[in-house]
Amino acid sequence: MKKLLLLAVTFTYFQSFAQELKKSELEQLTEQNWQHGLSLLQEIVSMPNDAFYPEQIEVNIAWSEKQFGERGWTTERLATDGIPLLLVGKRSPGATKTILFYFHMDGQAVDRSKWNQEDPYSPVLKSQNSNGDWEIIPTSKLQNEYDPNWRIFARSTSDDKGPVAMFLTAWDGLAKENITPDFNVKIILDFEEEQGSPKLPGAVVKYKEKLAADMMLILDGPRHTSNEPTLSFGARGISDLTLTTYGPKFPQHSGHYGNYAPNPALLLSQLLASMKDENGRVLIPGYYDGIELTNEEKEILSKVPDDEQAIQKKLGIGRTDNVGQTYQESIQYPSLNIRGLESAWVGNEARTIVPATAIAEIDIRLVPESDPERLFGLIKNHIEEQGFHIVTKDPSDEERIKYPKIVKVNFSISYQAFRTPLDSEAGQWLRASMNRAFGKEPVQIRISGGSIPISPFVDALGIPAITIPTVNADNNQHSPNENIRLGNYKEGITTIMAILTEKTLDSLPKK
Repeated sequence: MKKLLLLAVTFTYFQSFAQELKKSELEQLTEQNWQHGLSLLQEIVSMPNDAFYPEQIEVNIAWSEKQFGERGWTTERLATDGIPLLLVGKRSPGATKTILFYFHMDGQAVDRSKWNQEDPYSPVLKSQNSNGDWEIIPTSKLQNEYDPNWRIFARSTSDDKGPVAMFLTAWDGLAKENITPDFNVKIILDFEEEQGSPKLPGAVVKYKEKLAADMMLILDGPRHTSNEPTLSFGARGISDLTLTTYGPKFPQHSGHYGNYAPNPALLLSQLLASMKDENGRVLIPGYYDGIELTNEEKEILSKVPDDEQAIQKKLGIGRTDNVGQTYQESIQYPSLNIRGLESAWVGNEARTIVPATAIAEIDIRLVPESDPERLFGLIKNHIEEQGFHIVTKDPSDEERIKYPKIVKVNFSISYQAFRTPLDSEAGQWLRASMNRAFGKEPVQIRISGGSIPISPFVDALGIPAITIPTVNADNNQHSPNENIRLGNYKEGITTIMAILTEKTLDSLPKK
């Protein structure tokens, strides 16, 4: 009888203070739903989700429809020219605000031979031994034991299915206590994020009325390397550039034609070297125009608790590029990164030839001040100033004879950068929820170095967007042996519960 009375009192208390749950109460609800959350996580990552295979993605779409539908949410597939997006929604009685959440359900491809487990889509529990190696331990331990440093290994545990499972767990925990947000909730599920979300920008414009909201929250990406609760107020965009230089029409014997037939690899190397100085700064005039960090902005960046020496030790580097004075400053600027080079053969396949072509793949991380079309124009002008004739397809025989230096240039834009002011009302609202969950200020990142396809929403919907990263920074996302730390998974559930119970009535303006 006493136990039943206690449960009734607890239930009534949570009902009465649905929007004011304290840190201890959030932790209590998280603990009560912990086993449910673990089951959801293991279930969600067991579905292969490589967007290169539409049949895999269809399974994930159907699973999402079923999960949200069973919880009383509306679900709608938003058709694109390719894989659809999935929009799900839940209205709250009397709500005047709407918050749009973003997750993606697809994952990077896997090379099974590089994973230290039988199947990357069969989650395993691991603990770290005294030698620093991760060893599989029985998953059954989770029924009665908990170590925040244990990890579940499987593709997409962190990027980005773990956060989806966190959200569902948090929602279910609050629903059991009859607690609902004071705002309407919409969620857009992206199933091609790892493919660059090629259909997303057009879809956002097409369905802008269905997506309309007052704010967008992105549950993706890792926390700061300190693993402290983190908010990120922006992300760099991304575009890419492919350069191909030409030598002889076919690879030629280097004894017969070396010193005579120009080598395209050397030509490409000289072109690339002309673009940056020895300190890593882009030499192309105007590349950094429009970016002037104020003393106030530098103060904001200095508050991020980066350990520069630790970062350099982890990366195994004895120096850094001098684009900015610190790591945080460096990612406030557009990058020009050579992500791959190819010409002829190396290693056991090496041959004594003058290659026919050389290729450089370049990615450009964008910031709000850098228009990608303008940057491409600057790069193109620079290439021409180095004496190159630019083509967009392989040169004809006539072009080869006419122009001594030819480069094929192909350029594309995936999506642009976005940034929300730290002192915005949306930022203040989120800081309040994080303070309530953890009793301290979160680490606040002005803009993150990685790219996520959010700018189409910001531009089309005219709303602020903020990222709430939850997973551990050393999660091996995009790589073999991706994992999520149990402590991060648990705190992620608490984080989402805090957000769902933060009042919006007086803190966010109505659109």
